[in-house]
Amino acid sequence: MAIKGLSSTSSPLQISSAIIEVVPGTLAQDTIELNLNPLDNEVFVVTQVNLDVDAPDSVSAVSTRVQASLSSTTRATIGTIQNQNVLAAADRQIICNAGMTADGGHVFDREDPTFTALSEDYIGIIATSNAFLQVISTGGGNPKNARVRIFGFRAKAAASVYAALVQSEVLSGL
Repeated sequence: MAIKGLSSTSSPLQISSAIIEVVPGTLAQDTIELNLNPLDNEVFVVTQVNLDVDAPDSVSAVSTRVQASLSSTTRATIGTIQNQNVLAAADRQIICNAGMTADGGHVFDREDPTFTALSEDYIGIIATSNAFLQVISTGGGNPKNARVRIFGFRAKAAASVYAALVQSEVLSGL
């Protein structure tokens, strides 16, 4: 791929990770080490993300939810794709009315984005050495898992591009 200011230094890579809530309803976060070399202005170009989250608990007359996000900086809350530092997000919900039974309700799944459009080269660029996976559940009683597979490649950035990417990434986490 030809991205201005970047030159690929690796073949396509896949990086996988998983996280589990320790306490249901409490945000859990895991650090995914990318082992980038800042002395060589190395970055990770994300081309595809697959987020897999557990199904929400089915609780009579209670709406339940499991959310996960992958971000380029650490987060204190779950992220959505409206957040600058979030590369991907997944959301699974069961929406119930008070009169519904445990096997009722409407299930909704959402994962954004899973891959780049043909007109785009990448989803995002990680300029610091880590990515972060978050998971949280709502309304259930069981700890939930989230799994991620990140597709991409290592690249060397021109000095000015690298400085801008690092500054943008750090500021997006504030």
